[in-house]
Amino acid sequence: MALKATIFKARLQVADMDRDYYGEHLLTLARHPSETDERMMIRLLAFALNASEQLEFTRGLSTDDEPDLWEHSLSGEVETWIEVGVPAEDRVRKACGRADRVLIYAYGQRTASVWWKKMEAATTRFDNLQVFFLPAESCVQLATMAERNMDFSVTIQDGQLWFSSAEQSLEVTPERWK
Repeated sequence: MALKATIFKARLQVADMDRDYYGEHLLTLARHPSETDERMMIRLLAFALNASEQLEFTRGLSTDDEPDLWEHSLSGEVETWIEVGVPAEDRVRKACGRADRVLIYAYGQRTASVWWKKMEAATTRFDNLQVFFLPAESCVQLATMAERNMDFSVTIQDGQLWFSSAEQSLEVTPERWK
C-alpha cells in the first residue's frame, strides 16, 4: 500500500514592501512521503516571496509536468513557474518555454553549488529565468518551524525576508545567482 501525503495547514500574513503586496493566505500543503520538512518549508518560503492571489501549490513531487508552485493568467497561460531544489537542465528548458517567468530556489550547500557550476552556462540563453540560492543554515532553521498547523508573519524588504511565528523568528536573504 502506498504511503499518503501528510497535510499541513498554514496561515501566512505577507507584507512585501519590495512589490507593494500585502495579503493573508490560508494554505494547505501536502507533504509527499519522500519530501522533508526542509523542502516543504522552502516551498512555503517560495510562496511568501512570490505571493499573489493566483499563485498555487501543485501536485509537486508526484508529477513530472508541473513545478512546485505556479501562477496562471486569467486565460490559462502559465505566468510564473517556481521550482524548489536543483532541477535537471531539460526541466529548466521546458519551464522557460512554457512560462513567462521561471524562478528556481536552490538549496543544499554542496548540491546546489555543484549543480550551478554545471547549469550556469546552459542558462544564459533564458531571459525569463531567475535562480536564487538559500543558505543552508537558514533552511535548517526553517525546517524546525514546521508544524501541522502553522501561523506565520512574513515581511520582505530590500531582498531580505523575515519569517516569524509566535515562538521563532528567522531572517533569510536569498542569494541571486542569475
